[in-house]
Amino acid sequence: MKNLLIFIALILSTDSVVASSKNAGIRLKEISRFEGVRSNALVGYGIVVGLANTGDSSRNRATIQSIANTLQAFDLNIHSNDIRSRNVAAVMITSTLPPFSQLGDKLDVNVSSMGDAKSLVGGTLLMVPLKAPNGKVYALAQGPISIGGYKYDLNGNVVQKNHPTVGRIPLGATIENTTNEKILNKNGNIGLILNKPDITTSQRVLKTLAIALPNNKIIASQPGKIEIEPTSQDSKQLFDVLAKLESIVVEPDSESVIVINERTGTIVSGGNINIAPTVISHGDIKVAIKTRFNVSQPSFIGRNESDGIVTAIVSETDILVEEENPQSVSLSEGATVIELVERLQEVKLSTRDIIVILQSLKQAGALHANLILQ
Repeated sequence: MKNLLIFIALILSTDSVVASSKNAGIRLKEISRFEGVRSNALVGYGIVVGLANTGDSSRNRATIQSIANTLQAFDLNIHSNDIRSRNVAAVMITSTLPPFSQLGDKLDVNVSSMGDAKSLVGGTLLMVPLKAPNGKVYALAQGPISIGGYKYDLNGNVVQKNHPTVGRIPLGATIENTTNEKILNKNGNIGLILNKPDITTSQRVLKTLAIALPNNKIIASQPGKIEIEPTSQDSKQLFDVLAKLESIVVEPDSESVIVINERTGTIVSGGNINIAPTVISHGDIKVAIKTRFNVSQPSFIGRNESDGIVTAIVSETDILVEEENPQSVSLSEGATVIELVERLQEVKLSTRDIIVILQSLKQAGALHANLILQ
């Protein structure tokens, strides 16, 4: 299967578009969050029933014990040694509790098999309490599982799509307890946390807030944190200030970044990342090893094996080495990453080769951007 190259130009390379993008601002709510306002992870353990003989085997004692405990909750006392079922699977359930959630709100939940179940297709999750790290139950999850894949196995032949042991229940959990988010921090101020701490961006936000909120004292305590002192503790005025803060438009300082996923061959980069004048020469060496097994059968059958004449399997190995001529690419001053990738594709380099070249350019100091490998 050929490697797939997906190159996404986040910023077009034309001068007019680049100039306009630099002047375009972003709402403060897109690049920051309020201190104390955060989501919380939830997790739970349960069982999925209704599987068509694709559940956990009897080797999974936790599943067998869970079935016995569930039946005992309905006044059915059955010993775990008497349970034989492949229609049940032990699973872990995860979800996220967003801030300002209210009782009765619905959450999406993810369901993942823990044992040796072949598939969760057609299964139903029985009621499971979802807990936060503090041990408190915040939601209850239950419902039929939606699976985005399948797996069929017969006589050693397997047909599989995606992961049939992982599923999802849209709106499958109901919030039973809420969190207490505090708008003001311990200093009595509104804390604004930048999603990506940056000194330049912090200074720009500070100057913009000083103009938008002239009556409030604004302090940049850290590169990623800005505090706004409210003029009143009245909740209505506080929410008015919060709404105004979210709608303020600022121009964050952008960093040149190239994201490379070596597993999928995906390269994501800004289109205006420049490369210093350079010449790239890249060649491949291909090694092919072929082995044939021949049966050496003695032509004289009259002798027995004690004479040292036996049938033997002899291997013949051929090693073929092919070295391709190096492909050269020359880039002038002002060339961008987009132009580089286009030139490399013209000489029919693979995605893996392009990734290696980008890493080499970074090490040589010709690529002025941060490489993030995933």
